[in-house]
Amino acid sequence: MELPAPFVEPTQRRIRVRLGDELIADSLRAQLLVRFGPGQLPTYFIPLDDVRPGALLDEKSTGGHRSWTVVAGRSRAERAAWTHEDPTGDMATLADHVTFSWRQLAWYEEDERVLVHARDPHKRVDTLRSSRHVQVYVGDELVADSIRPLLLFETNLPTRYYLPFADVRTSLLEASDLVTSCPYKGQARYWSLRVGDSFLPAVAWSYPDPITECPKIRDLLCFFNERVRLVVDGVTLEPPDTPWSVASRA
Repeated sequence: MELPAPFVEPTQRRIRVRLGDELIADSLRAQLLVRFGPGQLPTYFIPLDDVRPGALLDEKSTGGHRSWTVVAGRSRAERAAWTHEDPTGDMATLADHVTFSWRQLAWYEEDERVLVHARDPHKRVDTLRSSRHVQVYVGDELVADSIRPLLLFETNLPTRYYLPFADVRTSLLEASDLVTSCPYKGQARYWSLRVGDSFLPAVAWSYPDPITECPKIRDLLCFFNERVRLVVDGVTLEPPDTPWSVASRA
């Protein structure tokens, strides 16, 4: 799967960052950096002038790259703020700007919390009800069979087929401890599949409480196209090559 080239653009959204209950940064001048790849996800860079005085301590520098520990009251986040590694060329607008850890601090667009990473305004997530005939197989075993899927189309990702639990052989599902968050959809819980001697860990997911912008996926189940055999209207789909692909498929 080819990744789009990184780019920077200003945002009209008010961006705020908190450590615990304390406001660390508040900006109407943030720059959005959109990039994808190993260890790289979209984030906002905020002018250093919009960071609360005294919030950045213990500066470390490596070449032109700087990082800090973030402090607020009794809270402390080690190495949780940093500058761009090379704010030149297409990244020149990021000079004298800083970003923060999405894991250690809380980010807000206007008054709404955003999880995991910044949202790419050029990315779409569309959900459409369909009457396509969708079947899910593990080997030769039919796991799900539905004529009422919800199709989710997300920019740069394969189409995902969300199915009612009633159309899935739920006796084959085992709840997984895995939970992930997506800024475009919400928090997902995962399910494993045990079919005969085959065990596929965390091969399907559902959103029991999706964000308000994506309500139709609530309480539906989706399988990784990459790890099962997906048949749509009688045609077996080629497994997509994505970061969620595995070497051996069912």
